[in-house]
Amino acid sequence: MTALHTPISVVFALCAALSNAVATVLQRKAALTVPRSEGFRTGLLLDLLRRPVWLAGMLTVIVAAVCQALALATGPLTIAQPLFVLELPLTLIVASLLMHRHLPGTGWLAVTGVVAGLAVALAAAAPTGNRTHVALDRWIPALVVCMGLVVVLAAAAFRRPVGRARAACLGAATAISYAVTAALMKAATHILDDQGLVGFFTAWQTYGFAATGVCALLLLEHAMQAGPLVASQPALTLGDALVSLALGITLYEETIRSGWWLLPQMFGVALIATGVLALSRIPLTRALVAPQEERGAR
Repeated sequence: MTALHTPISVVFALCAALSNAVATVLQRKAALTVPRSEGFRTGLLLDLLRRPVWLAGMLTVIVAAVCQALALATGPLTIAQPLFVLELPLTLIVASLLMHRHLPGTGWLAVTGVVAGLAVALAAAAPTGNRTHVALDRWIPALVVCMGLVVVLAAAAFRRPVGRARAACLGAATAISYAVTAALMKAATHILDDQGLVGFFTAWQTYGFAATGVCALLLLEHAMQAGPLVASQPALTLGDALVSLALGITLYEETIRSGWWLLPQMFGVALIATGVLALSRIPLTRALVAPQEERGAR
């Protein structure tokens, strides 16, 4: 990986995080306009297709996907995906703009904490490596473990009533699905670069990231309906970063600094966690909850 590639990857990752934040708010608005479902319902997407707001959100998702693919093609998974931690503060900022509200001072302080924590953690970790090929014997155990966790979390979610617990479980399941999608997308983009369109469309990784991406989308839409945004988004944002970090190290043999560097890394993670927790408690987050959701979440 050249020195030029990392800044390019960071720019594309930031664009993807912002696009996802906009998409999340738009999809959230659309999800609240369709009938609730107590179980997993594939027909939910058919209902949402008739909502212009949801379609606008999906267009933004496409922009985010293109930016994410470019970020993964030009830099390590352990750099590109952790930057999606910024999606939560960006989501609340976008929501405040669309709802004509203002983040309180504590909200901006929390946003600063998340940004500073991410900067400290990444600077201390200094991820390196940009492997372009992963052997199948590495993929199989990783996919089995990750998709097994998704099934367990989804099953646990649908055993819970509509509310924060269900939304958190579905948010975590979505996070794992997104991380796996990113890992497979990274492999597919390198195949496209090395072998062209023929290689891309004949590679199992291409259809793998398409399948896990659809799974993530379905889980996300049900998470949106299951409870308030603040319940699902922290699990989604932090989970995606952590699982992506694990996949980058185990699959792509990317490395982070160890030894005493672990101390500032942990400090950065603590700042991120504190900021995310503070963001989840600011008054603005209650404005993202429909009245019927507030009653159901208590």
